[in-house]
Amino acid sequence: MSHLGIKKGEKVVIIGGGFAGLALAKTLRKADLKVILVDKQNHHQFQPLFYQVASGRLEPSSISFPFRKVFQDSKNVDFRMADITSIDPNERKIMTSYNRTITYDHLVIASGCRTNFFGNQEMSENAFSMKTTQDAIEIRNKMLFSFEKEIFARPEEKQAWMNIIIVGAGPTGVELSGAFAELKKDVLPKDYHNIDFSKFNIILLEGSKYTLNNMSEESKLASRKYLEEMSVIVKTETFLVSYDGNVAVLNTGEEIPSKNVIWAAGVKGNIIEGLYEQDIIRNRYIVDRYNKLKSFKNIYALGDVAHMVTPKYPNGHPQVANVAINQAKNLGKNILKSLKNENAIPVEYEYNDMGMMATIGKHKAVVELPFIKFKGPIAWYVWMFLHLMLILSVRNKIVIFFNWAWSYLTRDTSLRIITNINYKKEKVTDY
Repeated sequence: MSHLGIKKGEKVVIIGGGFAGLALAKTLRKADLKVILVDKQNHHQFQPLFYQVASGRLEPSSISFPFRKVFQDSKNVDFRMADITSIDPNERKIMTSYNRTITYDHLVIASGCRTNFFGNQEMSENAFSMKTTQDAIEIRNKMLFSFEKEIFARPEEKQAWMNIIIVGAGPTGVELSGAFAELKKDVLPKDYHNIDFSKFNIILLEGSKYTLNNMSEESKLASRKYLEEMSVIVKTETFLVSYDGNVAVLNTGEEIPSKNVIWAAGVKGNIIEGLYEQDIIRNRYIVDRYNKLKSFKNIYALGDVAHMVTPKYPNGHPQVANVAINQAKNLGKNILKSLKNENAIPVEYEYNDMGMMATIGKHKAVVELPFIKFKGPIAWYVWMFLHLMLILSVRNKIVIFFNWAWSYLTRDTSLRIITNINYKKEKVTDY
């Protein structure tokens, strides 16, 4: 392995302010380098709690952190709000949607991933995804607006507004299903006295045999049991074949009228135009054990968009936050070592799986740590505590804790304002 070759005073450009990009920038915040963080949003988004925004439990500002605020005391870190369109490795520059360029000495691609509709154009046009704060807000607005529409709808159209279909029973799909189920039981009937919520169906579709398919047998069975106790309709070994915005067709032949389909079934890396095809596999950049692309001495990739083969993970690491954060920290430490001693040998990365967890509802969660697995109320409290600790600012920790405590004590939430009704999925004049 050659040394990193990063020298003092050089410019390191980081594309993407997700978990990986943010962790690297924070690691380098006092280094003798010029660090530029580039993102099309002006804030970091805490993705594990998107579902709580979508279900009206948290305001978007509670899980969003402006980059300029995060780095206001870091004179060597600057931020550029831009959407990257391509990379020119020969000229060492990146092109933005503003027809402006940003030059670099070293480039780190941490562009994350986006929803994978597996080439189904119809699905991408009509179903909701949940990869950004704005996506979560749109789901919340549409879900609340559906009940307003149901009141005015013709009898034969009412059920379509009362069926919410969630595709994919991984942590996102399971948590979102549970959150909607609690709204159905504890909140919505108080607001809409003239709607029969026994007809409000939360339908969770999963192509494999189990919910939470990447977890243990115990967690798989427990999560499904919890969901069904909360009246979620769980359909495993079932695929969504087509969806035109009005009717969802399943591989079983069943047709379900629905105005609300949320796609949580897959992701793919955000590949940026300009690098060599030989460095890309399955929408991820092939990197070595130091997160460097093999064709370049000065380009790295981190997290969801990086494909690193190791003895423990011969098919690449899972696309989860812990991998992104720890790859970023490892690269950051190697860079700092290189600045102190240009002949320093960098440390190889390997992922130590710290476990998985998912919450389904109040006192209903599953947690798997390397040394223990458990479920129920204790798992639910552990899930809440760990996610609260991961939130960046003290202010946001307090706000989220207050919202959770209020919801816990009252079984209610006041975050039910519809802020935008100009949906791309639905024209509000269509009654």
